[in-house]
Amino acid sequence: MLHGLEKLSLERRALLTGGVALGAGLLLPGRLSAQPLAGFTHGVASGEPGARSMLFWTRFVAPRATPLKLEVATDPRMSRIVARAETVADPANDGCAKVSVSGLEPGRLHYYRFTAPGEGRRGGASSMVGRTKTLPEGGVAMARLAVFSCSNLPYGWFNAYGHAVADDQFDLVVHLGDYLYEYARGKYPSAAETVAGRTINPAGEIVSLSDYHARYASYRADPDLQALHARYPTVTIWDDHESANDTWKGGAENHDPKTQGPWDVRLANATKAHRDWLPISNAPYASYDIGALATLFRLDTRTEGRDRQIELEEVIKAGPDVATALARVRDTTWQAGNRALISPAQDEWLAAGLKASTARGARWQLLAQQVVMGRVNTPLNAMQWAGLNPDKRVASFIGAGVAAAKAGLPMNLDAWDGYPAAKARVLYAAQDANANLVVLSGDSHNAWAFDLDCCGRTSGVEFAGSSVTSPGFEWALRAAPPADVAAGLIAASPQLKWCDTSRRGYMAVMLTQDRASCEWRWSADVRSRNAALAGTSRASVAAGTNRLQLG
Repeated sequence: MLHGLEKLSLERRALLTGGVALGAGLLLPGRLSAQPLAGFTHGVASGEPGARSMLFWTRFVAPRATPLKLEVATDPRMSRIVARAETVADPANDGCAKVSVSGLEPGRLHYYRFTAPGEGRRGGASSMVGRTKTLPEGGVAMARLAVFSCSNLPYGWFNAYGHAVADDQFDLVVHLGDYLYEYARGKYPSAAETVAGRTINPAGEIVSLSDYHARYASYRADPDLQALHARYPTVTIWDDHESANDTWKGGAENHDPKTQGPWDVRLANATKAHRDWLPISNAPYASYDIGALATLFRLDTRTEGRDRQIELEEVIKAGPDVATALARVRDTTWQAGNRALISPAQDEWLAAGLKASTARGARWQLLAQQVVMGRVNTPLNAMQWAGLNPDKRVASFIGAGVAAAKAGLPMNLDAWDGYPAAKARVLYAAQDANANLVVLSGDSHNAWAFDLDCCGRTSGVEFAGSSVTSPGFEWALRAAPPADVAAGLIAASPQLKWCDTSRRGYMAVMLTQDRASCEWRWSADVRSRNAALAGTSRASVAAGTNRLQLG
């Protein structure tokens, strides 16, 4: 997440709670849905959408591998079957089963269910009926996407998911990562901050394959998340917390090989569980054509090619003084031309894909990826946000950001800002393809809108979403009015045109031939289950301009 802020909150929680964790508890009906212990336990889902294909998912728990049949129909009564397929729910995959189906009709709703074998007049068990929608072909007047990120279950209810389900108007759901969190109970959030009825399993930090499987089962017990998957097709991207905080290709901040074993073993466990529990392919990156309207590119900025993040704390400790240390890393590691956030292969694939998208006449090129791309600078007067008697760790966090800003370094070195050469390669590729680039970002727990530039030329815009439940700047900067924080960040950051650092929710993105629009939808208090909205904010970009318009 926003580099340093989460670590800060974890350290402060340890002081406030004395390390006390929640006791073991069962999932309670009416809070998290009580799941069956056998049979179809976690609903259905669909993903990896194409114009004529879809990947379908379910979970069936049994002592041994169980063959399942899938039926796909064009009506909710399942009377007009258009496709059938078979798969196996295997205990080796935690009972999860997936199967891809082709030959579907473009741009229309489909309904589906799985059945298990059985004996007697009534036969075997059936799953719930899910609904999905294939991508369109040819001319498309409009497409609507619901975009989510950072859903930490113990922090509250997934009201953003509930609102998107009730809205019932989206063509596609995109989750930009931090679908779940790896921490032990009582760590993030603390025991005192954990919302009643939002207990996660297992109790400890997840490291083994069985740990990761159990955490997915715990999250997928949420009724709003189950409903979201059953209602819409999804494109799901993982960020760091699906494995461990601040992941890079060789490790993670929240991984200790001495006590948790080799990183590659933990990453393999996280990868398998992620692929088992979600309707996703094994490809680390992919693209999806939304007719002639848009191409959506799904990137992996975490494990596929990322070099290790610059840690300001380490840099400053290396001395001999703060200014010299920061200048040294600015002029060496930070500016290194070969420093990567995505691999050279992914860079080449994306550049070719952007050109292919514009060549076929697609109006919009969307990058769905994890971390914020626009540059954010810490204001030089940001220390006033800490208040008169600041927490020492909050003051230290802000002080490091101010020192970085004085040295010409941006605020968040875990995002694209920490990899300026990598960012320039992507933005130059968009310019070279003459793209109408719209970047969709998550990770930071706050909401942002940027004009993106490279080499003195416009490159695109960015819509960055707030979290579903995870806290943003408002948690650490409790003495500062959010409006003051936003105004200070915008004044210090020329690319940043708008931000919100205090509310939870999701993005509703609408595409037409003329305009790409984003509506940030703000959830009601996530400490209670309530799908009503508490407000909205809007921005858009006209095709061919690569410049935001607010409101």
